[in-house]
Amino acid sequence: MSNFWHPFGQLYQASHSAVVFDRGEGVYVYDEDGRRYLDGTAALWYANVGHGRTEIAEAIAAQARKLAGYSTFGNFTNRPAEELAGFLSERAPMAHAQIFFVQGGGDAVETATKLARRYHFELGQPERTAIISRVNGYHGTWGFGTSVGGIDANRQGFGDLVPDTYRVPYDDVEAVEAEIVRLGDERVAAVIAEPVIGAGGVYPPPPGYFGALREICDRHGVLLIADSVICGFGRLGSWFGVERFEISPDLVTFAKGVTSGYLPLGGVAIAEHVAAPFAREDSPIFRHGPTYGGHPTCMAAGLANCHILEDEGILERGALLEGELLASLKPAEKFESVSEVRGGVGLLAAVEVAPDLRAKDPGAVDRLAGTVRRNGLITRVLSQGLAFSPPLIVEPTQLEELGQIVVESLREWEATAG
Repeated sequence: MSNFWHPFGQLYQASHSAVVFDRGEGVYVYDEDGRRYLDGTAALWYANVGHGRTEIAEAIAAQARKLAGYSTFGNFTNRPAEELAGFLSERAPMAHAQIFFVQGGGDAVETATKLARRYHFELGQPERTAIISRVNGYHGTWGFGTSVGGIDANRQGFGDLVPDTYRVPYDDVEAVEAEIVRLGDERVAAVIAEPVIGAGGVYPPPPGYFGALREICDRHGVLLIADSVICGFGRLGSWFGVERFEISPDLVTFAKGVTSGYLPLGGVAIAEHVAAPFAREDSPIFRHGPTYGGHPTCMAAGLANCHILEDEGILERGALLEGELLASLKPAEKFESVSEVRGGVGLLAAVEVAPDLRAKDPGAVDRLAGTVRRNGLITRVLSQGLAFSPPLIVEPTQLEELGQIVVESLREWEATAG
């Protein structure tokens, strides 16, 4: 039995049936036996520029030789951190954004939700602590992220971690306002929402949802946090994903695609008015931040990756290819075991296994994923079915290959199940 306890992995099964990846090239990864797989998930929603980009590896090595790491607490900084903060601020969906760097998406959610509460505290409204999120929303697995998360399985068994968190249906914007009214304007700090729900099932928002949500938050003095950890850096065809809905959030969390996973990095883009209470000469310190926030080698990876996204026109491909990804998977709907194929907003899609089948056979989705993998495609297993988010460099022919593997796997799987 391996000593490696896998995240989101059943300890016994993962230790006895591990797939050991050895290398990656473009949209493909190879295991230690040399078998090639089409990476249908961009590793975990993040390998946006694909695998094996030597430019990023070289930038990492160059920075590591010069100054591998150093704290940015207090007034310490480094040039890559300053450059990446400036780059992202100029492209953020709010003017003059401050960029707070952390180590990943969970850290980013922790930062944004704590800052939302502290912002209201500094305005003389310490009772504004309630955070509203959506059913099916995924916001990481740290304290705040677990507490505001909308996937019940991820919340079970941990007790109450962070109090004053509330959930509403993911597709009912009026339910958000009703919850604010129920709790009272004077109690609500923020609403957090993914532009497209990712790990909770790949649910695009209803038309007009985010415009209405912005108006509701403004009407009640509530901060709007866009959790763009999955949706940013080209996944929806823009830097932070939420630009697609023509709104300006108060805070935006990001991670994953900011380095395309070459090194861990996350952060929060913070609107000028939210930073203002902390920007005066006599302002208090926001006593928060991880050891490796602003880590120079991670910053170098982010800079190299972001320049590739921009210079090679990769950023826009999440929107340009969204229809082709959805079309490649639509034939899966002809199978009795499939209840729905979702997608069409960004390079994200899901094939949902019929609820009655999942209820009768809780292991059905895992077995389907195993069949798909044996046929040469890596997918993301969700509670409802399989999710797809290939690298943004994927070509239409490779999307066709992806769809063909899914269809063939469903045919094999249904025949075996029958």
